[in-house]
Amino acid sequence: MEKLIIATRESKLAMWQSEHIKERLEEMNPGLVVELLPMKSLGDKILDAPLAKIGGKGLFLKELEEAMFRGDAHMAIHSLKDVPTQMPEGLVLAAITEREDVRDAMLSDKYTDLDDLPKGAVVGTSSLRRQMQLMRIRPDLKIKWLRGNVNTRIRKLKEGQYDAIILAAAGVNRLELQGEVKYFYPISLMEMIPAMGQAALGIQTIDDPEVLRIARGLEDELSRIETTIERQFVDTLEGGCQVPIGVNATVLENDDIIIKAVLGMPDGSDILSETKLVKRDGYENVGKEMADAMIELGAKELLAAESYRRTIGYLS
Repeated sequence: MEKLIIATRESKLAMWQSEHIKERLEEMNPGLVVELLPMKSLGDKILDAPLAKIGGKGLFLKELEEAMFRGDAHMAIHSLKDVPTQMPEGLVLAAITEREDVRDAMLSDKYTDLDDLPKGAVVGTSSLRRQMQLMRIRPDLKIKWLRGNVNTRIRKLKEGQYDAIILAAAGVNRLELQGEVKYFYPISLMEMIPAMGQAALGIQTIDDPEVLRIARGLEDELSRIETTIERQFVDTLEGGCQVPIGVNATVLENDDIIIKAVLGMPDGSDILSETKLVKRDGYENVGKEMADAMIELGAKELLAAESYRRTIGYLS
C-alpha cells in the first residue's frame, strides 16, 4: 500500500490528533504516504442544542464513516470517548492508542478548584455525566450548557459567560492550552469519574487486511484492556455515549485493575456508584459483571427515568 487516507473532523483538536497519527504511521511505514481528508461532521454543524437531545456523540462519526464506506478514506481518528460501543458492519476499531491524562479538568480565570468556586457559580459543560457528578458534590452550582470546540469553549470562559468550565484534560494538554487560563485543575478520580475511553484515540478503519496491519502498529495493550472494560460496562447497560455514565479502569503496576463507575440522574438526585479491584488475567468479562451488578441495584430503571425526563425537556 502506497497511500492511506484519513478522514478527520476539521476542529483543531481533531486535526491535531490526525496529524499526530499521520506522523506516526509514516515513521512506522517507510514509503507510505498518509493524506488527511478534513470534513465537517453533523455534530460540528449543530451547535444550538445539547448532544443528548440530538443523538449523542455518534454524530461526530457519521460523515467520516460514510467517507470510508464510499471509498474516499481508509481510516478515521476519533477521541475514543465519542465512539459508540458497536461498530457498523464493514468497519473495525482497529487500534486504541496509549492514553493521555484520563481526568476531566476545571478551567477558570478566577477560581483554583471545585472547592474554591463560590455558591451559585456558573459552570459550563455539555456533559450529563459531568453535570451529575458536579451536582453530587456541589448542588449549589449553576450548570450552564456549553458546546463548541475546545478553543471556542475557552473563549467563552474568558468572555465571562462562565465562572469555570469542565473539559477533558487530554484535549487541553494535546493543544497545549493550559496557559490560556489562570487556573487549570485536573479533577481527581475521587471527585469525577471520566467517560469510557477518555484520553485514548480510537483508530477506526475499513475491514481490509493491509489497512488493519498498518493500523495495528498503533495499538497500546494497556489502553485496550482498560477501555475494553469501560466499553463493555456501557454496552451492557445499553447506555451509549450520551447518558450520564462515568467509568474508568486503570491497570496498576502490580497488574491489578481498579475500576470505578457511576451513573444516575443529571441533577445528582439519585446516583449509583461502585469500585472494584480485579486481577489483570481475569479482565475479559469484568465490565459486564460490574454492569450486571449495578443493573441488579436498579441501574437500567435510573437510566430509563433520566431518558424520559430528557424527552420532556428536563435538560436546561
